[in-house]
Amino acid sequence: MHAGLKQFVALSGFGLAMLAGQVHAAPVLMSAEWAAQACEAWNKDTTLTTGLAGKWIKNDHGHGFKVIQMYRTDCEGSPHVEMRIADKGDKAMCIYGGKLETAKLDSSVDYLMHATTERWKQMGAGEYGPMKAMMFGRLEFSGPKMEAMSVMGPFGSFLMLVGKVPSDTSSCPK
Repeated sequence: MHAGLKQFVALSGFGLAMLAGQVHAAPVLMSAEWAAQACEAWNKDTTLTTGLAGKWIKNDHGHGFKVIQMYRTDCEGSPHVEMRIADKGDKAMCIYGGKLETAKLDSSVDYLMHATTERWKQMGAGEYGPMKAMMFGRLEFSGPKMEAMSVMGPFGSFLMLVGKVPSDTSSCPK
C-alpha cells in the first residue's frame, strides 16, 4: 500500500474513533439532555410510576402535572432543568424532561431540589437516602414537605436516577 494512502487510512480511522466517542459521550449532569434521559428512566422505574400513583400524582391543583426542578449548587449561573410528572393510566409518568419551562412553581404541589455535584453523586450511588440528605442539608428542598415525607421510598428511587442515568460531572450545564 502506498505510504500516503496508509497515512490517510490511519488518520481517517483515528478521526472516526474520535467522532464515535463524541457521539456516545454522556450528557452533562442536570443538563436538558440529561433531564430527558432521566425522564425516560423514570418511566421504566416501577417504584416511581406505581409508588407515586394515586394521592401524590393527583395533587396537582388542576394543572394536569407536577413539576420537579433541579440544579447543581456548585454550578453557579447554570440553567436549571425540570421534569413534569402526570397521571397517565393510573401511573405517575414523566411527560417532559428538559430545560426549565415553568417560570413559577406552585409550592403546594411542585418541587425544587438542589445539591452540590458531589452530593448528587452520593445520593445517586445510594450512599444515603432522602431523609438523611434533607436532615443534614445535603439536599436543599422546597415544596410540599409533608407530602414528600409520605413517599420516602419512591423519593429515594428518584434520587437514585442520578446514578442510573449516565452523566458527565466534569463540567457544568450550559
